[in-house]
Amino acid sequence: MTFLERALELAAEAHGCAYPNPTVGAVVVSGGEVVGEGATEPLGGRHGEIVALDAAGERARGATLYLTMEPCTHHGHTPPCVERVLASGVARVVAASLDPNPVASGGLDHLGRRGVDVELRDTWAAHRQNEAWRAWVARGRPFIVLKSAVTLDGRVTVPGSRWVSGEKSRRLVHELRAEVDAVAVGMGTVRADQPRLDARGVPTARGQPRRLAFGRGLLPDGSQLELRSGPLAEELRALAREGVQSLLLEGGPTLAAAFLDEDLVDKLLLFVAPVLSGDGPNLVSALRCPRTLSRLAARPVGEDVVLEAYVHEP
Repeated sequence: MTFLERALELAAEAHGCAYPNPTVGAVVVSGGEVVGEGATEPLGGRHGEIVALDAAGERARGATLYLTMEPCTHHGHTPPCVERVLASGVARVVAASLDPNPVASGGLDHLGRRGVDVELRDTWAAHRQNEAWRAWVARGRPFIVLKSAVTLDGRVTVPGSRWVSGEKSRRLVHELRAEVDAVAVGMGTVRADQPRLDARGVPTARGQPRRLAFGRGLLPDGSQLELRSGPLAEELRALAREGVQSLLLEGGPTLAAAFLDEDLVDKLLLFVAPVLSGDGPNLVSALRCPRTLSRLAARPVGEDVVLEAYVHEP
């Protein structure tokens, strides 16, 4: 394992602990030996590089600091990390990504101007670790994941069956709900299914997500969903201002097409079941133009296969 991979591992182990801030992993290396390491602490606590530098102490002087994201340059809940890096006497800094936050970015440039040897590796793994936060600060809206269960012939329903995907896939969806800030459907799904959209049977360390319905009309009596009736882009900006960094979109073909046509989807998660439906609606309604995806990956979940692809890379 490389030192940068160790920093990524530390960040992964602490995933979500620093929310709503990003999680950064850091490793201090001197003479080929790790002398300090750490990850970002909960809100108000130390950033990952400060944890690692505190652990290294005087051994940080002349050492190399490996980071999953460049040090910040602004004073938020804590002082700028670049100043502490300079004070530590670190000779070299290697970062796996830049900071997309315009008020905090530029850490590597700042260190380079002050005589520190800097290197940017810009790895996909580092971008992926904080993908929701990166979209939130860079685009001013939540990171949107379009999730759907489909048959091998691309249908989202199976005649005579309530479910398309298997039990393990459905549990994974509840785990996804527990990890995001909000879950949403369209009013068509609300009227047809009256979904709860909560995370059930899985740990919910951050509590239940906000549950939304996009569209117009009246919600059924007793519905626990929030109705968002304005233009999609405006509603998403409002949600971002309210702190919603990630949104899991579980609506039907019409809502999926609406978000895709307005270029508001960042990632697709398709649970493909080993069944041919032969009838029913497709994944999305007609699109105004095709969408090219990247980073296509597949993995088995029970008897299903989960396909993951990005519309916008973080």
